[in-house]
Formats: sequence, C-alpha cells, structure tokens
Amino acid sequence: MPEDSKTEIERGKTIVLDASRLIFGRMCSYAAKKLLSGHRIVILNAEKTILSGRRQPHVEEAKDFLEIGAYRKGPYHPRRPDRIVKRAIRGMLPRRKPKGIEALKRLKVYIGTPEAFKNAAIEIPEEAEASRLQGPRFILGDLVKEIGWKPPGED
Repeated sequence: MPEDSKTEIERGKTIVLDASRLIFGRMCSYAAKKLLSGHRIVILNAEKTILSGRRQPHVEEAKDFLEIGAYRKGPYHPRRPDRIVKRAIRGMLPRRKPKGIEALKRLKVYIGTPEAFKNAAIEIPEEAEASRLQGPRFILGDLVKEIGWKPPGED
C-alpha cells in the first residue's frame, strides 16, 4: 500500500535555520532529528552560533583537542565553523548505517548567507533560541579564530 502523499511532501521539506540566533548543541540536535525524519536542513551563519559558558575554558579545551593525532595520519580536527557544526551533527547521527549516511547527505552548512537563501523562510526552533540562556555565552566565531581559522578576506 503506497504511503500518503502528504507525508511524502512533509518528509522532503527543506528547513532553513539561521544559526546566529541559536544555541549550538540544541540546534545540532534539532537538525539531527529532522534529518533522520527525512527533511533537508540548511544552516546559515554557522560562525555566529552561540555557545554557553565562559570562552576561555572552551578555547583551552579546543587547543588541547587539536594536539591529539598525527599530521598525516589523523584524526583530523575541523577549524572552520561550518565544518565544526557539520561534525557535531554527524556525531548525533548513526553515520555508519544507511539511514545516517543518507541523512548526512541532506545537510548543508554555510558560513554567512549565500545569495540563494537571502529571501528564504527561516525556521527558529523554540528549544534552541539563545534568549533561553541566562549565564555567560560567546560566539563560535570567536572560538575558531583563536584555534587558527581565518575568515575569508582576512588574510
């Protein structure tokens, strides 16, 4: 028996998220859940996503993490904000199973906002809104600049 056509349309829906208003971990878990349900996810402004807590302990932890591994043998650690976001979402998916592989193919993460998405309808999940944070917070862009990422145009 064929599936209902409405559920098929719902499953193929593209969700556009603007990371500049969202908490990093909650946004990633929301995206992972939607990817597994069949949606396409586009995340804009990955460098502006918000991390909770004080900045310095996060920077020290990231620098220690970067020292693990060999230059050519890995593991390879991302320094670009779009790749950090994508890797965090990958960690929330069953990436070695077919459904996880397919889900990861439906994810696109961008630094800034490409022209194609300037007028797109942006969805803001309530559980990931940055206004819910009450303690200290900082932007992912500040962290990645300290661990070696240079934004485009700042050479």
